[in-house]
Amino acid sequence: MTAASHTESLSLAERAYNIRRHALRMGQVQGQGYVGQALGAADLLAVAYFHALRYQPHNPEWEERDRFYLSIGHYAIALYASLIEAQVIPLEELETYGSDDSRLPMSGMAAYTPGMEITGGSLGHGLGIAVGACLGLKRKNSQSWVYNLLSDGELNEGSTWEAAMSASHWQLDNLIAIIDVNNQQADGHSSQILAFEPIVDRWQAFGWFTQRVDGNDLQALVAAFDNARNHTGSQPRVIICDTRMGKGVDFLESREKTHFIRVDENEWELALSNLQMEKTA
Repeated sequence: MTAASHTESLSLAERAYNIRRHALRMGQVQGQGYVGQALGAADLLAVAYFHALRYQPHNPEWEERDRFYLSIGHYAIALYASLIEAQVIPLEELETYGSDDSRLPMSGMAAYTPGMEITGGSLGHGLGIAVGACLGLKRKNSQSWVYNLLSDGELNEGSTWEAAMSASHWQLDNLIAIIDVNNQQADGHSSQILAFEPIVDRWQAFGWFTQRVDGNDLQALVAAFDNARNHTGSQPRVIICDTRMGKGVDFLESREKTHFIRVDENEWELALSNLQMEKTA
């Protein structure tokens, strides 16, 4: 069963809005969190889960599923929001985010959460895990794809480039990497900490079929995901997505530092209202 077959009623824009709303509500539970990343990545996650990925919401271990690997474990709030919207996780669990005994810890762990394929967090590991998974799936003659979401900050890590080189060497045409380029990490702007441009040229030089799109443009994302799957070469694929931290909430978009957001109690409802206004504008 494909994602589209069980989500006909809502548009991708509505799905992205709901993902953003779920993430804000989880952030409100703790009063803080990696909300800026979730708001920025909501569009690409909506396209992944409601256009591209093949999965069964009530059977997350289905062998024929496509795998979605979250390399950046601190983006867990974004993936939880997507899994809630996809009905893999019940909506009522949203209120448990980050609490003791919750299945939704603040950093993603596969042992806790249905639909969380790998434990991320130590940056730079996810793409290497994805390479191993793709090799295993090929040996089983599986038709499943592996999608790996990583961050521009992970391009600082040598292990990411070792994995990129390995994927090309092994001709892993069942691998689609998605890079969230929001130019923000814990210590400041990613491009200033360790420059990653020209990012397209670098991935092409490593032998990948490379696309770069506006990561907050749903139509551009749909086209890029389709192009990645339909590309006939034996290369791994990468979609470089330029996203805006805090997308959809104007006063969060304009903050200078949005890597980890602490929001005053009254601002959560303001953020939710602002998101609603953006939707109806």
